[in-house]
Amino acid sequence: MDRLDWNLLRTFQVIVQMQSISAASARLHLTQSAVSQALRRLETQLDRKLIERSGGHFYLTSSGQHVYDIAEAVNGDIARLPLLLSSVDNDVVGEIKVLAASRILSDAYDGFWSHFRSRFPAINVHLEVMRSDDIIDTVKTATATIGIGLAPRPVKGLERHFFLRQRYSMYCGVHHPLFDSDSVGLEALANEEFVSFSSDMIGGSLSPLTIFRDQHGFTGKVIATSPDYDEIVRLLVAGYGIGCLPQHSADVEVARARLKKLPPDGGICDIELYLLWKKDALTLAGQAFVDEFIRYMDRFNEDERAKCSDFSC
Repeated sequence: MDRLDWNLLRTFQVIVQMQSISAASARLHLTQSAVSQALRRLETQLDRKLIERSGGHFYLTSSGQHVYDIAEAVNGDIARLPLLLSSVDNDVVGEIKVLAASRILSDAYDGFWSHFRSRFPAINVHLEVMRSDDIIDTVKTATATIGIGLAPRPVKGLERHFFLRQRYSMYCGVHHPLFDSDSVGLEALANEEFVSFSSDMIGGSLSPLTIFRDQHGFTGKVIATSPDYDEIVRLLVAGYGIGCLPQHSADVEVARARLKKLPPDGGICDIELYLLWKKDALTLAGQAFVDEFIRYMDRFNEDERAKCSDFSC
């Protein structure tokens, strides 16, 4: 058999769907003669009678039914080609370095990484955890491609896109005197010593926490600091002082009876996480990450982004 002309399959498919040569010709914007010739050419190539017409009746032969089923499958696959090709992009290659704040607990965030891997399998990723102020400095110098961290104010030279809002609250640890107190008011915290993130200073990414302490007349000294969430928890549990933590992750330690939530009940403040990048320094792979991250996250509202079904959330 000569090479099969796929256009003949398409014409045959329409003939069967319309149950008429004339109706098929109108659908395909061809003459009836052209449609009839296409049917005859297909039957000749396959050496099979595909359609029987008798007494005004139109029906498929057994071979015709098989060919129609194949035509449906083939043309369906052709119609899906743009979608199939758009779902995987092997043309974008390269490596990106992503710096992220610690303890980003979000189903949407986890889902994005799986989605990005499927969408861009030829892009290699180096993912590193870093304090937010260092993320900003590193992305500004183009040493890293992209950052995901705290950025309460616009940063000159960087683009940013809102990702996630974290609520911060005050906590003490199991070895702190306030842990076993039945009733603790905000005034009881005024003279307590503090465990603080290194960035918890005026101008730092967590400076709203400093502002809150100053506004409420807290006079206790900062006696322990760390840039790392887990080490802050360690110091709080050890009884070094009270401190502020993101509520969504600290409440895990509350459930484990290692930390106790302190006033005010509504928390201290909201700190926002942003996607950060230097626009004129993005590679093709970096631009693909930024575009896909924004597109993917825009599918979720703020509450959905903050949702985490993992047992540790």
